[in-house]
Amino acid sequence: MSDAIKHECGIALLQLKKPLAFYKEKYGSAFYGINKMYLLMEKQHNRGQDGAGFASIKFDVNPGQRYISRVRSADQQPIQKIFKIINSRIQKQIELEPEIINDAEALKSRVPYIGELMLGHVRYGTFGKNNIESVHPFLRQNNWMHRNLIVAGNFNLTNVNELFQNLVDLGQHPKEKADTVTVMEKIGHFLDDAVAKIYKNLRKEGYSKKEASPKIAERLKISKILRKASKNWDGGYAMAGLFGHGDSFVLRDPVGIRPVYYYSDDEIVVVASERPVIQTVFNVPYDKVKELEPGHALITKKVGGTSIKKIQEPQTKKACSFERIYFSRGGDAEIYQERKDLGKALFPLVHKAISGDLENTVFSFIPNTAETSFYGLIGAVQDHVRATLREELFKTNTPDSEAFSKLLELKPRIEKIAIKDAKLRTFITEDSDRDDLVAHVYDVTYGVVKPSDNLVIIDDSIVRGTTLQKSILRMLDRLGPKKIVVVSSAPQIRYPDCYGIDMAKLEEFIAFRAALALHEDDGTYEEIIASVYKNCQASILEGEKTPPNHVKAIYAPYTNEQISSKIAYLLKNDLIKAEVEILFQTIDGLHLACPKNLGDWYFSGDYPTPGGCRVVNQAFVNFVEKNNKRAY
Repeated sequence: MSDAIKHECGIALLQLKKPLAFYKEKYGSAFYGINKMYLLMEKQHNRGQDGAGFASIKFDVNPGQRYISRVRSADQQPIQKIFKIINSRIQKQIELEPEIINDAEALKSRVPYIGELMLGHVRYGTFGKNNIESVHPFLRQNNWMHRNLIVAGNFNLTNVNELFQNLVDLGQHPKEKADTVTVMEKIGHFLDDAVAKIYKNLRKEGYSKKEASPKIAERLKISKILRKASKNWDGGYAMAGLFGHGDSFVLRDPVGIRPVYYYSDDEIVVVASERPVIQTVFNVPYDKVKELEPGHALITKKVGGTSIKKIQEPQTKKACSFERIYFSRGGDAEIYQERKDLGKALFPLVHKAISGDLENTVFSFIPNTAETSFYGLIGAVQDHVRATLREELFKTNTPDSEAFSKLLELKPRIEKIAIKDAKLRTFITEDSDRDDLVAHVYDVTYGVVKPSDNLVIIDDSIVRGTTLQKSILRMLDRLGPKKIVVVSSAPQIRYPDCYGIDMAKLEEFIAFRAALALHEDDGTYEEIIASVYKNCQASILEGEKTPPNHVKAIYAPYTNEQISSKIAYLLKNDLIKAEVEILFQTIDGLHLACPKNLGDWYFSGDYPTPGGCRVVNQAFVNFVEKNNKRAY
């Protein structure tokens, strides 16, 4: 993605089912769990680099002994930072007592962080809050072991204000409105309630206060707590939590927007946001790693094993398609093929844009994350050449030998056109100078493009178009091609995301600006703005629970091709000599390539929850009123 956006988060949960001595004996280290957690988090660092956190719980400790540990960092390399802290604590204790290196139980009793249940989180700060207080996991403390709660998640809720008010109505006084705190307090409220009810029953059965504690752990129904707490949540979420007594959960939203994968055997239960992470870290085959179904929770009991429980009624699955296009690492077998298929689906559009002239066309990609889609596009080019060759061969009894020889020599011209200079920094603040520096972020390969050539460049997606306008198009034009064709493997991004991706303001989308420019050309700008604004305001003021997406009317009069053409016009300046055409994936092509991830609201405007439409309508009101703030 040439336009960088912040997005998603990553979670990792690990429960060791055996005593630590088992892992010391089998794998040679009592730090087996911590080492695996480091790998689980580091393999997901693509999902968040603004902060990282780790929490652990020790099983079966004596009263007065610390059993919950947490460490968080908002440093530039937060994962390395937190594990450096953990390692320093371990080494310090070993220096004091060298003999405990071979005693797993002694290590557990004397060193924080070494435990049987662990939760990790990597974070992108989509709200711009990158201080330590915003870093997961969050901790809700209590002297009752069962009421201690640790929460971390990959999520965003659209109705935080409503949930906050619910807590106030319950008599609570939440310390802030952040959705993580609101969610934790919501779960905590029903946890407290459940513990109190179980304790009351145990007292009636004759148990003492001390005897009641382990019985509460046995009888606590995590699924019931989650069902009550999440009843009114609107958004996308993969929510993970640990309870002080050793139970844990990972809950997925009913639409399946955010991803969750898990693996379980007789030694471990592990959960992560991406399947290949689990495959790599624990060396397990693809088919052994399962996807958690929407609306369900994976629940681990300290005693009683692991189960999958339906928490909320699953809805039509609309898993985030951006996971497949860009966010998740491409090591997943399905994602790798889907990205190739995205590139393949673009060939008919590309072939038309270059007027079928493959001989005078150079193909490349920017940035490196678009490489897999590029392979798919090149594969489609090769398929086309072979099909044309067969057609020529069997067209007549005596094929044209000259044409046939020319086809035999035809192959796609593939070049590495651009290399990003990662060390280049734009340190000058004045806009004119900064733009000139930005134009040199990439180094180009000279001498591979002729003045008669088309230059086709594939990108993951085009959000704002800023990098294209200020850097990439200028850079490509220096190579002197006849025509530059920029191809997005994703459709036009037209609407805000409110489920965890940092795409909140309509005016930032180049597709939105292009549609408005078309209205200006047609003299309908003021009319359409007034109409949509009126409808959006009415929906908000009337408090519609399930409003329509009124912003769709902005795009309705125009075809994808018209908007794409206007985008190219807006991004091309007079200094660029080459003709510029910008192509986008179709939504149908997206769904064919990624059939299991049909969430496309940022492209289609079809939000999977009512909160999505409320957000997009509010975003339009903010745009008209020039309120530079988020709509959620």
